[in-house]
Amino acid sequence: MKENGKAQRVELGRHIVADPKICHGQPTYKGTRIMAWIVLEQIERGMTWDEIAGEWDGQVSRAAIAETMALSHLIRKDEPFQGFHAGNRRKPSRQSTPVAA
Repeated sequence: MKENGKAQRVELGRHIVADPKICHGQPTYKGTRIMAWIVLEQIERGMTWDEIAGEWDGQVSRAAIAETMALSHLIRKDEPFQGFHAGNRRKPSRQSTPVAA
């Protein structure tokens, strides 16, 4: 995300981008200032994907909503994108259990 010490635009997918010049680096939909965390909140409140697309006058498509769901682990409300490896996002490894003979 940083090149020569400056934050750069990161394409998170086909529809979502994190650009430090747009909404302080929060993930938004390409060509808009619609922040992805808002759509996640709309889903959480129980809105259908069609209702969400209508709310944004079609600027957020069903495909973009699907991508938002897939990337939800990278999207934080009121926080800029921190990178793909920010924080501990890995699942803990399984502990092997001894098998009784």
